[in-house]
Amino acid sequence: MPNTERAIKAELFRAMHHGPPLLVLPNAWDAVSARIVVATGYPAVATTSGGVAWALGYADGEAAPWDEVVAATARIARAVSVPVTADIESGYGDSPEAVARSIADIVGAGAVGVNLEDGLRGGPAAIRPIEDAARRIAAAREAGRAAGVPIVINARTDLYLKNIGDEESRFDEAVARARAYVAAGADCFYPIALRDTATIGRLAAAVPAPININVRAGYPGVAEFAALGVRRLSTATQLPLVALGAIRQVVEQMHATHRFDALHAAMTHPEAQHMFAPPPDG
Repeated sequence: MPNTERAIKAELFRAMHHGPPLLVLPNAWDAVSARIVVATGYPAVATTSGGVAWALGYADGEAAPWDEVVAATARIARAVSVPVTADIESGYGDSPEAVARSIADIVGAGAVGVNLEDGLRGGPAAIRPIEDAARRIAAAREAGRAAGVPIVINARTDLYLKNIGDEESRFDEAVARARAYVAAGADCFYPIALRDTATIGRLAAAVPAPININVRAGYPGVAEFAALGVRRLSTATQLPLVALGAIRQVVEQMHATHRFDALHAAMTHPEAQHMFAPPPDG
């Protein structure tokens, strides 16, 4: 795909964050799950790092080799015509320069947006210093410009995921990080694991950019989130977990009963084939 086409898709995807309607992104992990998302009517596809990693045979958390993640993203981008945003976790790099190289790779794979998170794995700190995280976002923004694609950066903070600080200091830190990340080039702010609706509304009012909330069963509906000022919803790892849970349930029943009554396919073979049928001539 030429960079001009990717640039157009990036701007289209950016505009989706300023609807109505509120942007809902079911997270896909391979070509066929991406096709299902698009066939259902969603205007863009987001990947899930967990789903991609598990499909590749690795744990979530940057355990999957980067070249395999890039290749998996490329297969997803080739499978759909809508914008694709890739969850690349903390950017697969210890430095801003390394993050910039990752951005060049993922843009080359066809992505027009990325998730970048500020959490750390191991070591004494649970989260990057705000200045360090902002430098990495700035490097990602510049790498997108250099590639000719104005990528949409969804800056994730792990403050709520890791319960850093007390409730009020966590909120103040989230606002400070959101403002710093937006100033560095982020388009959207993602406080993963934030569940309290009152806090979500306060944060949406305080942050000068769209807010992304990850959803699961039992959460409010789209209308309620829109009323709170949220502009983007994503399912994170929930869809692959639903799929994996369904497979486990079926094979456990087969194993326990020595029968195959659980094999009630929700989709037929022709339906799956049709999703990959070549377009008609003309």
